Amino acid sequence: MKNVWLGLTVFCLFFIAMAAPGMAAYKAEYRMSVVVEPTSPWGQGAQMFADLVKKRTDGRIVIKPYFRGQLYAGKQTNEFLLLQQGVADFALASTINWSTTVKELNLFSLPFLFHNEYKAVDALEAGEVGRKIFRILADKGAIALGWGENGFREITNSKRAIHTPEDLQGLKIRVVGAPIFTDIFKSLGADPVAMNWGEVLSALQSGTVDGQENPVASITIPYRLWEVNKYITFWHYAIDPLIFAASKETWDALDRIDREIISKAAREAASWQKKAAREGLTDSAAFLDILKKNGMEITLLTPAQFQAFKVKTKPVYDKWASDIGIDLVRAAEKAVKSVEAKKSRKTRKDAR
Repeated sequence: MKNVWLGLTVFCLFFIAMAAPGMAAYKAEYRMSVVVEPTSPWGQGAQMFADLVKKRTDGRIVIKPYFRGQLYAGKQTNEFLLLQQGVADFALASTINWSTTVKELNLFSLPFLFHNEYKAVDALEAGEVGRKIFRILADKGAIALGWGENGFREITNSKRAIHTPEDLQGLKIRVVGAPIFTDIFKSLGADPVAMNWGEVLSALQSGTVDGQENPVASITIPYRLWEVNKYITFWHYAIDPLIFAASKETWDALDRIDREIISKAAREAASWQKKAAREGLTDSAAFLDILKKNGMEITLLTPAQFQAFKVKTKPVYDKWASDIGIDLVRAAEKAVKSVEAKKSRKTRKDAR
């Protein structure tokens, strides 16, 4: 009888341990894919997320960020496949890199949609468009946990200042390997060269490419692009949101309480990361000063110059709007117009 009670006791303790939050057969380490260096707001946001999760689970869940694209072995547009296959457990990823697999994410790369309006981006992400995109990602095997930010993409080059579409004629511009970027730069008369970021600095140094397009806070300044490119034009032609996400395979293996902990950590890290990425960009005087001090020649487009680029790329916009889904694009346009209308009303009120 004593042996029976001992056996029952052991069984019950085992069952309780397995049912307790965080006591399931979790991995010793969860891998997180990050394209960039750990020192940028993007990389710092990923590390903050990992640190929060480790602290709040008392070390039961350890997430290790793999920076500089270590997990996807050379092709950043393959990153989404890592999550689908469970090779990566988590990612803080650019919508651009995932857009070759999830066509709806090309929405954020439609040329000159957002007009440098971060409020419009936020409204879109927080509204039905953002929720629909998260549902699409879930259907494809990635559980989205929050929106981060890489920023509006500006263009640099070593040849000349860019004021008009004609100034891009013949320039070899490095672009990420997403077809919409090739279409945009071809429409402007440039020669787009698809290339992973790890190859870009040496390509700029050797003259294999003349320029590149990327956000200032995460690329131009951290990578000291003034050493290879003298000219920068602020044209805000596309936005690059980031997404904190988990592989569905990994997510399904976590218990409910740990999912809540991870979700909250992602939201907090996303809020901090987005603010850090935008610091100084809404009032870019500080960044402009850094660029000027390091010898860059800065071009800020007038409304008329901006419109010339928008008109030139309109056929690309229309083509990709059809591919992305007209309903989704129209909803995004509505969000942008709503923000612009509010801004216009405020401007008129302040002028009284």
